[in-house]
Amino acid sequence: MEQFEVTVRVPASTANLGSGFDAIGMALNLYTTIKMRRASNTRIAFRGNNLEGLSSGKDNLIYQAAIAVFKRAGFPIPELEMEVESEIPLTRGLGSSAAAIVGGMVAANIMLDEPLEKNEIFYLATQMEGHPDNVGASLFGGIVVAAKNDGKVSYIHFPPPEGIRAVVAIPEYSLSTAAARDVLPSSYSREDTVYAIGHSALLAGALARGELSVLYEAMSDRIHQPYRAALIPGLEELLATGQQYGAIGVALSGAGPTMIALTDKDDKQLTDHIHHVLHKHGVNANIVTLSIDTVGVTVESKINAKKTFTS
Repeated sequence: MEQFEVTVRVPASTANLGSGFDAIGMALNLYTTIKMRRASNTRIAFRGNNLEGLSSGKDNLIYQAAIAVFKRAGFPIPELEMEVESEIPLTRGLGSSAAAIVGGMVAANIMLDEPLEKNEIFYLATQMEGHPDNVGASLFGGIVVAAKNDGKVSYIHFPPPEGIRAVVAIPEYSLSTAAARDVLPSSYSREDTVYAIGHSALLAGALARGELSVLYEAMSDRIHQPYRAALIPGLEELLATGQQYGAIGVALSGAGPTMIALTDKDDKQLTDHIHHVLHKHGVNANIVTLSIDTVGVTVESKINAKKTFTS
């Protein structure tokens, strides 16, 4: 088999969007870039400031994702050399692990001349990540609404409503997904369950049809955000007040601590409000406005591999 160096680019993602818990994801224009090639020994080089503390050995998530594709396609497990650069901060609720999984799988699949269809990669990525929202958004771009049942993943993929952007507040502190899940109850009342079903259905319909007037209500949630608010200073106030400052929806991004406000207007008033609220709660955060990525993972290059990466 001809030796290739493959470069893929994978977008960040925001999951849940409030009421779409573990079911709705949307891609954002922050990216992880992965170069991959076969090698005599596995080695992973990191570039930039967002990847500190990650393993450079075979327990690295990108390598594990890549070998899952080799196994699925029936090929021997290889040694791989990779170079990784990322704009996506770790453990902030912006899908860094999903981007790593999707990037590793797509790069490996390209190296093997694409034995797996995209839907099969989605299934494998969902198995590894545990739920389909972030990986679906990173893989397909735009918005993904998905559900798992008995190992099967069913999904709908569609572009975002025209003109919406995301004002994203990324706190300096991190929060593990495990810690954010530990605060959730093991069961819910019938009232909260009915509320959750209605609002998640309304959210999916509003996003698909571009009905922005109902989006703020549709993103209202009783399943995870009320319980996680104690871990996220300022979240409760932003959920309650964001609409007054131009937001058409406010949510915790994934498991947090990043908070996201959707808007289709000039974002200065909203950005200033978010900054004021977080400052009042003692939170330092990087507040940026991001567009919605509509493409998903892309193959940036596939060239004959002749040299190893520089250290």
